[in-house]
Amino acid sequence: MSTLELLLVLGALACLLALLAKALRLPAAILQLAGGLAIAFAPGHPEVALPPELVFVIFVPPIVYFAGFGSSLRDLRANAGTIASLAVGLVLATAAAIAVVAHALIPELSWAAAFVLGAIVAPTDIAAARAVLERLGLPRLLLTLLEGEGLLNDATAVITYRAAVAAVAVGAFSLDQVGLSIVLVGAGGLAYGVVLGYVIARIRTPIEDAPIEITISLLTPYVVYLTAEAIGVSGIVATVATGIFLGRRSSTIMSPSTRIAGLAVWQLFIFVLNSALFMLIGLEFPRVALALGSEQPAARLVGLALAIGLGVMAVRMLWVFPITYLRAAVPWLHATKRPDWRYVFVVGWAGMRGMDSVTTALALPFMTQDGGPFPARSLIVFLGAAVVIITLVGQGLTLPLVMRVLGVAADDSEDAEEQQAREVTGDAALRRIGELEKEWPTHRPLIEQLRTQYEHRAEHRDRREADATAADQEETEHRAIRHQVLEAEREAAVDLRNRNAINDAVLRRLEREIDLEELRMDA
Repeated sequence: MSTLELLLVLGALACLLALLAKALRLPAAILQLAGGLAIAFAPGHPEVALPPELVFVIFVPPIVYFAGFGSSLRDLRANAGTIASLAVGLVLATAAAIAVVAHALIPELSWAAAFVLGAIVAPTDIAAARAVLERLGLPRLLLTLLEGEGLLNDATAVITYRAAVAAVAVGAFSLDQVGLSIVLVGAGGLAYGVVLGYVIARIRTPIEDAPIEITISLLTPYVVYLTAEAIGVSGIVATVATGIFLGRRSSTIMSPSTRIAGLAVWQLFIFVLNSALFMLIGLEFPRVALALGSEQPAARLVGLALAIGLGVMAVRMLWVFPITYLRAAVPWLHATKRPDWRYVFVVGWAGMRGMDSVTTALALPFMTQDGGPFPARSLIVFLGAAVVIITLVGQGLTLPLVMRVLGVAADDSEDAEEQQAREVTGDAALRRIGELEKEWPTHRPLIEQLRTQYEHRAEHRDRREADATAADQEETEHRAIRHQVLEAEREAAVDLRNRNAINDAVLRRLEREIDLEELRMDA
């Protein structure tokens, strides 16, 4: 099998496994990783190995940028203290604890190399968490905390990782220096990301060409990340900051067609990146394991993997409970009420590793700065990959059960906000219709049609408040009627094309109008 054939097989398999995961209500990452493992054991497949220095640059910037773009700045601000404790404090604590465990279990592993392993497995993965949590309907507060942690813990882990990798050559590692670097480099990255976000927003505002705008958006995370790293600040923090900045301004810097098309392009791009990552680690894992198997007993490797994996889970639980209740006990830490222990447990259990650990493990250099082979590289990559598998499978598959047993379910806070927003925007539209009636008296039929449409929406909202079940049933019936009307339009247009009454270009224009109307209705 050639490399091109393997890539085609991987792409097709990634799609099939994602569909299967959706049907089984499982995170796609688990099945895609398993798919990579299966291909790795297939005879005759070529090795697919990206240069370590490119792995991080290719995958991380767009993933964290897209996550930042879709995040809520208001929610991040409101929970900044808790998010900081998870994204900075917990990452450093995990890196240190795992370094101690690894050094104790593997005496030949230097402290610097042990900290490399700790930094690899310390951060949680926003993509893996979101894949599980959004499907489960987690309370908005918990989803905000976990997404905020996933956004920002990358920077802490990467700074720790790079310091540890550099220290391998000299044999010394200072956690104090890492902490100072996180503050200085992180603050610089935040400022740089905001400034660059402002510049990019000014560049994009006058552009009204969707393909060009989307291309600029795809290039943005790479430009921000690479230039930030070049000037010595955190590329990850800068990329996240730019994503949040532009996400807040997407309503003014992007045309409607760009927002619709751009979201589809970005969802495809992120799907490809995530699928490639997890299938790559599946392909890499057996090769590393087999190489180590000739050097160490398999039972010892399994024992080390379980010890590190369980250690990662234990450190998280031992961190979230004391820190959460300490914040609730100290008034100036602004914790408004005593937290529900069930929510704290879910936050502790939702510590799946994934993209961050995979990229840093695969990016581990083969040689140190002094030209010697990187010590225990295969073992570190193996243990990093093993922790990803253990947490994804162990925690990702059991999280739904944990939530059911504890009785943790989604709240309606976001639904209430949406309902309020619909009322405000609907009232604004009706007021504007009244003004337009005076400005355009010759277009009264259109204005009356618009008024009727918005008044019908308002009546439907009122009925929903009075009887949600009846309103839902009515909405379902209305949607079915509209779907049938639009489908009749679509079938008639296709029939005209099939009878050569219109050409394909005309059909595409008609289909676009029908599709947009259907999207608006479904939204």
